[in-house]
Amino acid sequence: MTYLANPARYDATGDSAMEYRRCGNSGLRLPAISLGLWHNFGGIDVFENYRDILRTAFDRGITHFDLANNYGPPPGSAEENFGMLFKKDFLPYRDELIISSKAGYLMWDGPYGEWGSRKYLIASCDQSLKRMGLDYVDIFYSHRPDPNTPLEETMGALDSLVRQGKALYVGISNYSAEDTKKAIEILKRLGTPCLIHQPKYSMLERWVEGGLMDVLGDEGVGCIPFSPLAQGLLTDKYLKEIPTGSRATFAHGALLHDQITPELIQKIGKLNAVAIERGQTLAQMALAWLLKDQRVTSVLIGASRVSQLLDSLECLKNKNFSQEELGKIEGILK
Repeated sequence: MTYLANPARYDATGDSAMEYRRCGNSGLRLPAISLGLWHNFGGIDVFENYRDILRTAFDRGITHFDLANNYGPPPGSAEENFGMLFKKDFLPYRDELIISSKAGYLMWDGPYGEWGSRKYLIASCDQSLKRMGLDYVDIFYSHRPDPNTPLEETMGALDSLVRQGKALYVGISNYSAEDTKKAIEILKRLGTPCLIHQPKYSMLERWVEGGLMDVLGDEGVGCIPFSPLAQGLLTDKYLKEIPTGSRATFAHGALLHDQITPELIQKIGKLNAVAIERGQTLAQMALAWLLKDQRVTSVLIGASRVSQLLDSLECLKNKNFSQEELGKIEGILK
């Protein structure tokens, strides 16, 4: 059946309507909630399920889909699956979409299959475009800093991708505040500004507050946190115990069983109580808590089913926090 997008997807009148935020000092606006394809869109996943998730996301105003070369599993399969669905469903809407990809982690064997060399980044971008059936990506990231490659080489490769027409914007991910400042300066000199930084950031992972957010704010660079729900910890899944079938039980998952301590479960329970007082789920409050900072352009969520996606979008109904609520949350997180 031919997919026709919801004609009311940009309707701004509802209390859960999508908000579009300016990305740093650029002219680009991103949806407050973006969809990441890190999990649930690979070769081991169910076509009908991830097709429904993507369609529902776009129908609700999510215009940004975020990928990377190694997303799957197996690596590359998320881009292949997205490319298939792009051709089937989203081709007429290409100019309404922001599609991003990245390179930096291990993708293929040999000395040129990971990190930040010019050889790897440009070859990887070419491969990603082929897998997705695209002429260009809207954003291409250096997925992680490379301690053995000069930053000038990595940033120079990003600049080249823009000049070659393979990417409209570039960004970085997982870079420290110090390296971020250096990368921004290099890209500025090259004439290709750094658009955005994608760090791991949540109520339980706050390293970015140690300088990175200040750098991004001062330099006019956007921020799009990934793992905002701490791999599912900031949901009602782990309020009592580790449930069967959760990400902590998967061999290919990014959440380890031994990360979930009794102390952490107690902390999550207290946060959940605050969320209930606010009329939200814990997940909704965790997303809203990130969006309260205007330096955060968008929050990157994952979803394993449509109901999970829709639940996350409900966070847009209440993004404001009282000082009392913020104080309670800080007390719990200390």
